[in-house]
Amino acid sequence: MSKERKRTNFKSLGADIKEARTAKKMSRKKLAEMVDIDSRYLANIENSGYIPSLPLFHDLVTVCNLPVDRYFYPDKGKRESKKYERLKLKLAFCPEKYLPMIEAVISETIKLDEAEAK
Repeated sequence: MSKERKRTNFKSLGADIKEARTAKKMSRKKLAEMVDIDSRYLANIENSGYIPSLPLFHDLVTVCNLPVDRYFYPDKGKRESKKYERLKLKLAFCPEKYLPMIEAVISETIKLDEAEAK
């Protein structure tokens, strides 16, 4: 009896890195220097689906502030809508000083929804 091996989901890694890098207004060359790789290799990760080594993966997701669960637990992400995932990613790049304002908007939105449900 053979067990099917569950695979990790790295399909979106390159696009996620590119989106995060762009959101941080960071050039490909700058990110490559930060993680000590050639910018052409980073381009291959972003555009051609190359999967980096584990230490490089760690460095990239750390610098880009990407959620690691997305890649190792792909089923977890299926429970969340694409809009929710995009919002979480944008929130990760939001400057700390704006978080109280965003939290207030979310709290008021929840109150409105609860009031409508009554």
